[in-house]
Amino acid sequence: MPGGWRREPSRGPVDPALGPFAERAPGTRRWCFADQLGPHFLDGPDQPVLLVESRAVLARRRFHRQKAHLVLSALRHRAAELGERAEFHQVRTYGEALARCRDQVSVCAPTTWRSRDLVLGLPDVQVLAPRGFVSTQEEFAAWADGRGRRRLLLEDFYRDSRRRTDVLMDGADPVGGTWNLDEQNRQPPPPDGALGVPEPWWPEEDEIDEQVRADLDRWEADAEVSFVGDDGPRLFPVTRVEAVRRLEHFLDTRLGTFGPYEDAVLSGDRWLAHSLISPALNLGLLDPLEVVSAAEQRYRDTAAEGDPLPLSSVEGFVRQVMGWRDYIWHMYWYLGRRYRHANALAAHEPLPAWMAELDDAAVEAACLSDVLGNLRRDGWVHHIPRLMVLGNYALQRGIDPLELTGWFHRSFVDGYDWVMVANVIGMSQHADGGVLATKPYAAGGAYIDRMSDYCGGCRYSPRRRTGENACPYTAGYWTFLERNRERLAGNQRVRRQLQGLDRLGDLPLVVEQERQRGTSAP
Repeated sequence: MPGGWRREPSRGPVDPALGPFAERAPGTRRWCFADQLGPHFLDGPDQPVLLVESRAVLARRRFHRQKAHLVLSALRHRAAELGERAEFHQVRTYGEALARCRDQVSVCAPTTWRSRDLVLGLPDVQVLAPRGFVSTQEEFAAWADGRGRRRLLLEDFYRDSRRRTDVLMDGADPVGGTWNLDEQNRQPPPPDGALGVPEPWWPEEDEIDEQVRADLDRWEADAEVSFVGDDGPRLFPVTRVEAVRRLEHFLDTRLGTFGPYEDAVLSGDRWLAHSLISPALNLGLLDPLEVVSAAEQRYRDTAAEGDPLPLSSVEGFVRQVMGWRDYIWHMYWYLGRRYRHANALAAHEPLPAWMAELDDAAVEAACLSDVLGNLRRDGWVHHIPRLMVLGNYALQRGIDPLELTGWFHRSFVDGYDWVMVANVIGMSQHADGGVLATKPYAAGGAYIDRMSDYCGGCRYSPRRRTGENACPYTAGYWTFLERNRERLAGNQRVRRQLQGLDRLGDLPLVVEQERQRGTSAP
């Protein structure tokens, strides 16, 4: 596919960022990046630690205010926990901190190409194998290389991982006899808009948070940094104790309801039954294997008591943590440095200013305005608003996928380069031409109407594709297909939709209408 992406077979030496790396270095001071804050990043309970708060990292991008707060608060809380075991340097660059450290330093391989290149270029730093994921890079590479010409499907990787780790298995078979219970987990929201679950557990801010807030206010006033989005209160854990508390509360009160409504969206309930642990996982406060093991144990305990949690909910949660999260992490490395530049659908529209600024007040479309407002307020929305409201809009409008990837990275509290590159380039924007997803995740207003409660009060009608009340998603869907008709012609999963274009007598009117609308706030 022109503009698409294909992984080139390796020639010559392996990229040093891919290792191999040693597993342990117990006699060293462990440099922990701000996403490596849990005990599983250390080789022992008494290992000395190096923590670095780099002002230059914050100045490099215009992050969401709550993302900046979360990272600094987590770093400072970790330093306070470790006490004299930690050297904690608040400096402009990492180099300044390393120049002050007199011990031999080791570091678990960081989570981005850029940061790995940085540590590999430091002669006195020993780089170890990455941690914080269920499968190792060697295990994933062995699985992927063994596929031959077959596609690297999440489902196959997920099954392989469950077999290797014995998670939700009864001998050689999956618990319940079925690997995938997604079909049971696609219910629309209940008509009364109430799931009947308690709110998530919320952390309480402390004096460290107060100091972080004061510092961020001062730095912004001095024009050293700039942010988007609203300030606190802090919604997500910054310590392991808080992270475990949120996980246990989810397992106790919300896991059973999670599965059926994991794809639903409600304007009055932005949390639904989601776990809200992705920021804690991505800060390294929780080990993903301990998370899925705890969920499995809760299922087996309730089954032994005669009142089992719904297996569809447990399996759906396990799939998110050890399936999708691990898969996205490994594809980030396996697909290589240039994958982020894929643009198979020739999408070159710049990110509109209202979107970059999280300006929900500029938007009249109920779904897009509400989701953008939640992102502005919280720095988080769950996977369906990300994919089917924000990503779907960008896909239909032809927004540049690399620019969009950067926006997702900056705007979400759980967003990191490794998280967003494959999720946005592959899953959301189909910019890789079908490496990750077998078809573009484009949908009209009918999908949003079915899976949410937005459309009833919206000025746009999901059933209208022309006129003043034409839904920007419905009209945008057909315009997207028409614009990419030739590029998608070989994709059998959208063959019927492409054929449907020829039955739309008003297609030229729809296309012209959406050309005029462009990326102005709908």
